[in-house]
Amino acid sequence: MKIIIVALLIMFTSILSFDKEVNKVEIVKSDNGFQLLRNGEPFYIKGAGGKGDSKTLAEYGGNSIRTWGVDQWHETFYEAEKYGLTVFAGLWLDQERQGFDYSDSAAVRKQFESVKDSILKYKDHPSLLMWGVGNELDLNYTNPAVWDAVEQIAKFIHEVDGNHPVTTTTAFIEKEEVELIKAKCPNIDLLSINAYAGLPVIRSFLKDFGWDGPYILGEWGTFGHWEVPKTKWNEPIEFTSTEKAELYDKTYKENILTDPNCIGSYVFLWGTKQERTSTWYSMFLPDGEKTEAVDVIHKLWKGEFPKNRSPKLDSLQIDFKSANSSITLEPGSIHKAIVYTTDPDNDDLKIVWEILEETKDKRTGGDEELKPPAVDGLIVKSDNSSITFKAPINTGAYRLFVYVYDQKGAGAHANFPFYVNHPSEE
Repeated sequence: MKIIIVALLIMFTSILSFDKEVNKVEIVKSDNGFQLLRNGEPFYIKGAGGKGDSKTLAEYGGNSIRTWGVDQWHETFYEAEKYGLTVFAGLWLDQERQGFDYSDSAAVRKQFESVKDSILKYKDHPSLLMWGVGNELDLNYTNPAVWDAVEQIAKFIHEVDGNHPVTTTTAFIEKEEVELIKAKCPNIDLLSINAYAGLPVIRSFLKDFGWDGPYILGEWGTFGHWEVPKTKWNEPIEFTSTEKAELYDKTYKENILTDPNCIGSYVFLWGTKQERTSTWYSMFLPDGEKTEAVDVIHKLWKGEFPKNRSPKLDSLQIDFKSANSSITLEPGSIHKAIVYTTDPDNDDLKIVWEILEETKDKRTGGDEELKPPAVDGLIVKSDNSSITFKAPINTGAYRLFVYVYDQKGAGAHANFPFYVNHPSEE
């Protein structure tokens, strides 16, 4: 009966089939690791995750887009086909940390049913590269039954689609998760791992945990806001855009390209989002300007920098102190901030300053956050690369942001956390 139902579903969705021939994707064992093949040709994933410009991604040497949920598929598949990209088709599954109970069989069944039609609709799309069942389902979880739900969907995919591999994405990697996925999810063909500061140890961890199969990096980039030094009032200190670019370059060369079991990766984030700050993971500024990290990716993927290079930002200081200083300012006191920046192309630079309250909308796992409000009227004087500003009157945590634009589509950024308090209250 089950086989008949699956066959009827496939027949029903045949009217939605795509004109172009299906591209077969498979993973094969190589001499010393694994190789992804697309229509029999080697395919190394040079991917990005986010809602950024697909045209730019293709022009910069990218070949794949990662999505997180079915709601993103229509636009992403259209863009991918238009620009010759492939799609990591992510199926969002609800997470235990958000209240979902994987011991509730009715809820699990309802979730499974909710994604079946989308799988059948897109399984023959020429841009499909692989399926991703869930993202970071292991984040702050306790119930291993989640992997049974992952396997249920992965098995269904293999029943209806023999042309594309299936993965699930974890938040970093732990021994317990590797063992559970191996035991409970035989239809998972490869691991997808989100890793930031811990990326250099992924290779050795997988070996120690008993995973000798293929994997990809589902997300990688700058250090996470939970992985960096903190101020004395426990706020994370963000790298400058230049520091991030240097990290992207080092990470890719030393820890991604060198592992023969890694068949590619998705850099994070191709676009912009508010997560602790609006720039933390964003490879583009809010108005679309690319940062130096994007230039580095261009060089890594195409072997050369783009024609127009992004500005470099050496450092941002307040009263000649660095962001690591955990400085406290007295309400209404006057201070000087200076940014040290250059442009590889000697373009004229425009510098914009902004003081924001420290964010209070702090979420977990990439959940959507609101940008904190700006505090206007604090900049007393500005020149080419410095400002004189007045500390806010209200006590509390703030950040000074600086944005540097070459006015040709590229930019740089930095921010400096500081605290306002009365000396007697410190």
